[in-house]
Amino acid sequence: MKDTIRLRIFRGDAAGGEEREYEVKTFPGMVVLDAVHQIQNEQDGTLACRWNCKAGKCGSCSAEINGYPRLMCKSRVEDFYDASGMIRVHPIKTFPVVKDLVTDVSWNYKVAETIAPLKLADDEPRPLRMAQDDVERAQEFRQCIECFLCQTVCHVLRDHNRTDAYYGPRFMVKIAALDMHPCDTLERRAFLRQQAGIGYCNITKCCQEVCPEHIHITDNAIIPLKERVADEFYDPFRMLLRKLRRSK
Repeated sequence: MKDTIRLRIFRGDAAGGEEREYEVKTFPGMVVLDAVHQIQNEQDGTLACRWNCKAGKCGSCSAEINGYPRLMCKSRVEDFYDASGMIRVHPIKTFPVVKDLVTDVSWNYKVAETIAPLKLADDEPRPLRMAQDDVERAQEFRQCIECFLCQTVCHVLRDHNRTDAYYGPRFMVKIAALDMHPCDTLERRAFLRQQAGIGYCNITKCCQEVCPEHIHITDNAIIPLKERVADEFYDPFRMLLRKLRRSK
């Protein structure tokens, strides 16, 4: 590892900004978040950065390191500096910049409020009894730390800004945890098709690739949900049955 490295960090706000270069001393095991903290403590206390646990579990320190979305607390500097000892750090692209590395992700919380919670039948026995496969499926989905890296790389949100049409992969995972729960009684497939916009996902798996918790977002959440929606609304036999019922 080099004794010193340089970081070119975006400085600015929603109106615009530019990269500013800093030099920091390294130490064994140093991560990008350590370098940012060193800059804040020793060189520039005005540098804004969101963080909390520094253990890869809160999802707060999302940023784009050399153009790739990652958690700064899990990104060792030795893995990212180039031959000249340079690392570039920018805020995640999909959401509006508040200041420097801090972005406004409040849209995600507004979306979460529209998703109905688990609904159990009134006569559902307690405690709940579930098959082990169902437990493991739900457990995977609940590992999400809401870092929103999957939202950041989603082409529908990142490149086309269709927050008006698609909820994004993070909320496909949330809905999957509910829709696949054996005790949930709500019908969520019309909601998935219309308001949540699952049809916009073109299954590139980019969201799955960046997930720091290694959740199989596309394989285990989005594709099964797409199949359920297709069965409900595009199955020829069901479509015929609906027409027959309407004709009566």
